[in-house]
Amino acid sequence: MVLILVVLAWIYVTLMMAVAEATAVNGTVLGAVVTFVLYGLLPISIIVYIFSTPARKRARKAREAMAERQWHAAQAATASTDQEKAASAVDPDRSSQPTASAESALVAPVRKEP
Repeated sequence: MVLILVVLAWIYVTLMMAVAEATAVNGTVLGAVVTFVLYGLLPISIIVYIFSTPARKRARKAREAMAERQWHAAQAATASTDQEKAASAVDPDRSSQPTASAESALVAPVRKEP
């Protein structure tokens, strides 16, 4: 909150400096733009970047924690699926898969070599 107030105050000050330079007798609009960019936007962008580092770190750690929780959930789902497959191997009627249909007439039967 304080950072936002500082940013707004500094932008206001540099804007007023730029307006004063643009309206001065010896001033130019180009000089006003350069003043606003070099005294206003550039330093404020550096300050905001530096002071927002802890927030970026918290956001990165939160993303990593979320990814780790999703990975663990996926591993648990895979483990439960493997357990269901092992249980269905013992009891074939327990799985939710449909029964196998007969082979079509287009497929030749497999047999041993004579």
